[in-house]
Amino acid sequence: MLDGVVSPALRRTAIAAAVLAYPVSWVVRAAWGLPTALGASQRQLRPIVAGSPQFSDGRFHNTLPTPALKPANARDGLLRQWHEERHNGHPGAPVPLARPDIPAEAGELAVTWFGHASALLEVDGHRVLVDPVWGERVSPSPTLGPTRLHPTPMALEDLPPVDAVVISHDHYDHLDLPTVRALLAGSTATFVVPLGIGMHLRGWGVPEGRIAELDWDGSTTVGELTITCTEARHFSGRFFARDTTLWASWVITGPRHRVFFGGDTGYTPAFAAIGARFGPFDLTLLPVGAYNEAWRYIHMDPEEAVRAHGDLGGRVLLPIHWATFNLAFHRWAEPVQRASAAAARSGVRLVVPVPGQRVDVLDPPELADWWSEVGSESDRPADEAGRRGNLTPQG
Repeated sequence: MLDGVVSPALRRTAIAAAVLAYPVSWVVRAAWGLPTALGASQRQLRPIVAGSPQFSDGRFHNTLPTPALKPANARDGLLRQWHEERHNGHPGAPVPLARPDIPAEAGELAVTWFGHASALLEVDGHRVLVDPVWGERVSPSPTLGPTRLHPTPMALEDLPPVDAVVISHDHYDHLDLPTVRALLAGSTATFVVPLGIGMHLRGWGVPEGRIAELDWDGSTTVGELTITCTEARHFSGRFFARDTTLWASWVITGPRHRVFFGGDTGYTPAFAAIGARFGPFDLTLLPVGAYNEAWRYIHMDPEEAVRAHGDLGGRVLLPIHWATFNLAFHRWAEPVQRASAAAARSGVRLVVPVPGQRVDVLDPPELADWWSEVGSESDRPADEAGRRGNLTPQG
C-alpha cells in the first residue's frame, strides 16, 4: 500500500475477512452464555439423584413405559409437518393482554395467568409463582429457539412479594435462567423444585437456604402452605442428555383451599391416585397445548386435560401450556377451543383469562370466547400472515 492506495489483493483479503467474520460473530452470539444456561452436568447431578426410586440406569423413569416419540418413521412425519405446518401455532392477530390487578394482600383463592405455564397463585393469603418464564426466547441461546407470541403482561420486578417459586421440570419453557436470576435478586422466595433441579439453581447462584428439592411424594412447608411433589408423565433435559433431573406435578395445600399444578405432562392414571390422596381441588392448572400424535405420551391433549381434572376431583379448571410459544403443529386457538368443548360436555367449570388477567376462583367469571377472535395465522390469507417465532417439538 503506497500513499493510501489499497492494493487489489489486500482489498480482496479484507472483503473475505469481513464475509467470514459475520457467521463467526453470529455463532458467538448464538452460543453466548450457553454453558451456564445448560445447567448442572451429569457428574454434578449424580450424587443428588442416585438414591431416588425413580432413578436407575443413569436416568429418571416414568412409572409407565413412556416413549418420547412414536417408533418407526415418526421422525419422517415430523419433518414433513415441520415443512408444511410449522406456522400453524402463530396467532392470527395480536393476543390481548390485561394489566394485572393484583391486590397488596394475597387473597383466599385467586390466579393470575401470564401465558404458557406461568401463573401467580393466591392460596389462603400466600403467593406461589409457578413455572415463571419472562424471557423472550425459550432456549439456551439468545438468538435461536422459540420466541414469544405476545409480550409479558407485566414486568417481573412489578410482581408483589411471593412466598414460593414452584418449578415443574427443567425444560426451557418452564425453567428460565434470566427469570431465576431476577427472582433471586428481587425476592426472598423459596424455590421448590423436583430432584436435581436444585443443582441447576445452585450453579446459578441460588443459596442453599432458598432451595427445597423434592422427590415424588416429598413435601415442604412455606408459611401455612404444604407443597407436595407429585407424579407426572414427561421427561427432562436441557441439552443432549435426557432425564437427568426429575419432572413433577405439584399439590399446594392451605388451611382452607387446595390447588393442583400439572406443569407439563402426558395423561397418567396417577392423577386419580393424587385426587384420592390430596383432593378434591378447588383449582387445577392443566396443560392443554403442544400435543401431537408423535409425542402423545408426554403431552396431554385438551380432552385428556378435562379427563385429568375429573380424576383429580377438580372444581375449576384453568388451561395452561398454550398461547405464548409455538411448540407444536396445531393451530394457535385449537387447544382451548377443544378444551372448552370437552368441558361443556362434561359439565366442567372452565376459566380462560387473557394473559395478565386475575381470576377470583371463588367467584369465577363467565366464560368469554376471546381466543377464537384472535384465531390462528394459518387460517388467514397467505399475503396477510406474518411470520414469527420458531417451533420445537420438545417443550
